[in-house]
Amino acid sequence: MKIAFAFLVLLTIGVLTVPARAAVEKDVIKTSAGPLEITFLGHSSLMMTFRGQTIYFDPYGRMADYTQLPKADLIFITHDHNDHFDLEALQRIQKKETVVVIPPICSGAVPEGWVMRNGESLTVAGIAVEALPAYNLVHTRDNGEAFHPKGIGNGYVLTFGDKRIYVAGDTENIAEMKALKKIDCAFLPMSVPSTMSPEMVADAAKAFRPKMLYPYHYVDTDPTKLTVLLKNTPGIEVRIRQLQ
Repeated sequence: MKIAFAFLVLLTIGVLTVPARAAVEKDVIKTSAGPLEITFLGHSSLMMTFRGQTIYFDPYGRMADYTQLPKADLIFITHDHNDHFDLEALQRIQKKETVVVIPPICSGAVPEGWVMRNGESLTVAGIAVEALPAYNLVHTRDNGEAFHPKGIGNGYVLTFGDKRIYVAGDTENIAEMKALKKIDCAFLPMSVPSTMSPEMVADAAKAFRPKMLYPYHYVDTDPTKLTVLLKNTPGIEVRIRQLQ
């Protein structure tokens, strides 16, 4: 009874406990089609709940025990790096009806996946989805190869009622990102050298002006630097959550 009571208390205050971490946070965003609940599992791993559907982004077993989380109706994979494309975690939340949206590079490992290429759009489970490019502009490995070459990974824009949510994947402040319009909530990666510095994230945010901005995948970067960089930029609310 004590365990059940403790779990009830955690749900009441909006915190979901998973064995891999002490606790994870949740936010709720109001949309014209009902509330969108976002659970921050860590790093680039997100879980969203909308109108009875459970949606995951880049499930990663180091961030949560996926055997203890709800089965997925919809899963989005941004690219093939193992901290974004964890087949074991993916299999733990899949059911027969689960739709897995993947970039082409992941199709060999997930033959049942719905492949989306950069620039493509689709509607799945009543949700409009756009696939954006995700790539490096300046950061490269020692051999000169980009950490994320152009044309390989996806970012995704999902429309929930009247709200547009952008989950960028691993990318820098690319022109395609800066050209976005009417983004209500954006998740932008912030880790050097593989993705963006705080200055690059701020540059992108000033260009496309998301109403809410979550730095994620920030590894060893201090996310409060972004708050300082955007403190004089009206209309953008920086939200810091445990997404290291």
